[in-house]
Amino acid sequence: MTPPASPATPVRLGMLLGVLGVVYGDIGTSPLYAFKATLEHFKHDGVDSADVLGILSLIFWSLVLVVTCKYVLLVMRADNRGEGGILALMVLAQRGVQNPRVRRILTLIGIAGACLFFGDGVITPAISVLSAVEGLMVVNPLLHELVIPIALLVILGLFLMQWRGTGLMGRLFGPLMLVWFSVLGLLGIIQIVRNPAVLLALSPSYAVAMIFHYKLLSLIALGSVVLAVTGAEALYADMGHFGARPIRQAWLFFVLPALSLNYFGQGALVLASPEAIENPFYLLAPQWFRLPLVFLSTAATVIASQAMISGAYSVARQCMQLGFLPRLTVHHTSSSEEGQIYLPQVNWAILVGVVILVFAFRTSDNLASAYGIAVTGTFLCTSVLAAVVFRRTYRWRRATVIGVFGVFFLLDFTYFAANVLKVPQGGWVPLVLGLALVALMTSWKRGRDLLLDRWKQDSLPLSSFLARLPQSRTVRVPGMAIFMTGNSDFVPGALLHNLKHNKVLHERVLFVTVANEDTPSVPAAERTTVTKLAEGIHRVIVRYGFMESPHLPRDLAAVSATEGLDFDPLQASYFLGRETLVAAARPRMPIWRLWLFLVMARNAISATEFFRIPTDRVVELGVRVAI
Repeated sequence: MTPPASPATPVRLGMLLGVLGVVYGDIGTSPLYAFKATLEHFKHDGVDSADVLGILSLIFWSLVLVVTCKYVLLVMRADNRGEGGILALMVLAQRGVQNPRVRRILTLIGIAGACLFFGDGVITPAISVLSAVEGLMVVNPLLHELVIPIALLVILGLFLMQWRGTGLMGRLFGPLMLVWFSVLGLLGIIQIVRNPAVLLALSPSYAVAMIFHYKLLSLIALGSVVLAVTGAEALYADMGHFGARPIRQAWLFFVLPALSLNYFGQGALVLASPEAIENPFYLLAPQWFRLPLVFLSTAATVIASQAMISGAYSVARQCMQLGFLPRLTVHHTSSSEEGQIYLPQVNWAILVGVVILVFAFRTSDNLASAYGIAVTGTFLCTSVLAAVVFRRTYRWRRATVIGVFGVFFLLDFTYFAANVLKVPQGGWVPLVLGLALVALMTSWKRGRDLLLDRWKQDSLPLSSFLARLPQSRTVRVPGMAIFMTGNSDFVPGALLHNLKHNKVLHERVLFVTVANEDTPSVPAAERTTVTKLAEGIHRVIVRYGFMESPHLPRDLAAVSATEGLDFDPLQASYFLGRETLVAAARPRMPIWRLWLFLVMARNAISATEFFRIPTDRVVELGVRVAI
């Protein structure tokens, strides 16, 4: 991945190409379905010029207000050491907040936004690929029966290739998206030149007039208008890969003009030929270019889907590191890029969801009803958290925060309300998925907190153990033992069990605690802290950011090189405690939450695999814990 651009670094063409390929895939494919889906609300009464101009005005000013003003100019200023995204924003909002209730509310908002992002990640491949392959029906209506099989083949191929990583595909993304946006703009310009009156829709008066004329119907239509801004969250989430400046420049000087030209071109075509309402995007192209456009559109939707899938991997890893998900398998697909990861459990879960959606909804128009709620729900969560950050971190005056983010909140709420009206038609899908994920994450967090409380009650303070050790006559045997502990002030349960059963203690002992920080990454110089506790006994705290994956042997070897601990990865033995969790006689959490927690705990990957510890160097000692 291209390193982020600092304020003093000139933005190079290669970086801008990378931005096009990674950041703008989702929003870049919206012209395939956004304008068409909005027109559907007015088609039964006949679409006149005022309707077309009103829809175009709504789409254009949504791009300006939501994407440009809110995300590009404001929210992207709120970075956590260069990283963006809903969870990074949540961590920023929590800093300095001492009230536990307020922290819980902010956490719930951030988790809700992340869960809706997962819902977006399931719907995006389905609606994007379907809308692209549906272009075959424009080329030849007899190909209608092939749309779903071809879409499924494309989707299956995409997910089956995930284990190979995105490095090779990523090098093709930028140039392909450059061609895509260029084609979008060119097709739009051709129609605008033929009917320049469509540019009247640049005036917001047409949007206002449509709202007052249609009232409730215009509110319903806003649920489809918001499809034009899907992917806006990606601008913020991917900020850590490239920096804010390349993303802003690509949007303002290339992506926004290309999208606007295409939407206005579709409008000009419908004004000139009302029958083009059936598929205005593909009918923009001349007959000879429609089949190549189907192939180009499918490639663009694969890129859009890839961006969302990779984003889901990153968000899942962040949730793990922040303690909201159990340990999942994380494969690094690049030896040099930390961010290129593959999570098989997440990959297969999304694939199952996408396939179910394709079979259940069958067309992109039907899926449009399910799409908006996930997007607008995330918008709402971002507005609330951003308001807190700009008030507390950037010291904006209260009146300024309310005036600025109050407007965005009302705008986002209007979009959300418009999509709530579509719940019976499919909007329930991301809501159900989001609520299920929130239940999973909060249950896991609550269960781990209860487990930690129980562990503290039953554990021996480390200071007491060290004070008694010289008089205990414990036999010290050669070698190094590494004991993992979640709290550096208490004796690990594995050590006590080892003393109980084996009656020995190694000459060199490391108490290792892995600490998850509220920053995206931890500098190498701050990775570890070593404290000598007694002769041959040290405490090591290893810190990881929420964008990093632990690699314990590598980091302990680095400690050995700087602290002189004589760490030999081939000789050290790791002692881990394996907890067998059961329900207590009086559970401290609801039965359904306890059941979810126990299921997740039993299916979590082992600490050995998660921390990348050699399996032949691990000794596990079990204990039964009731919560």
